[in-house]
Amino acid sequence: MKNIILILLFLCSTAVFAQKSIDKLLKKYNDNSIPYISPQELTLPETNVFLLDSRELKEYETSHLKNAIHVGYDHFKMDSIHKKIPNKNSKIIVYCSVGIRSESIGDSLKKAGYKNVKNLHGGIFEWKSNNLPVYNKEEKETDSIHTFNKTWSKWLKKGIKVYE
Repeated sequence: MKNIILILLFLCSTAVFAQKSIDKLLKKYNDNSIPYISPQELTLPETNVFLLDSRELKEYETSHLKNAIHVGYDHFKMDSIHKKIPNKNSKIIVYCSVGIRSESIGDSLKKAGYKNVKNLHGGIFEWKSNNLPVYNKEEKETDSIHTFNKTWSKWLKKGIKVYE
């Protein structure tokens, strides 16, 4: 019984540390111009939500959230968003690896007049770290997550790290 309690304490402290680390990283790079939504909130049943993946195509093809639309970052084009999401009151959740690139894309959406944009807190890394499913380019569930490069891979706590 004592061992079980120690294991539970370790797991809880690890989760809290990971959360605080992501919070610290996001505070360093983001200015909170786009409100966050947690992975847990995003799992709640919702209709008419557009998920926008603001990572590069090789990252998206390795894994993405179910029904996410790839919009990229380096070659992001607002014209493609207007075609896919003409209603500027639509609920939009934008995400990337940890939530930095997605804030930038969220800012672009906001400047273009979209009124209901949120940023997935901790991005796909936090999503996967919460044991939530991701899908590859064949739309099959996978444990692989493209971590962009070795440096950024430290932020992924669960899953198979891919960065080549």
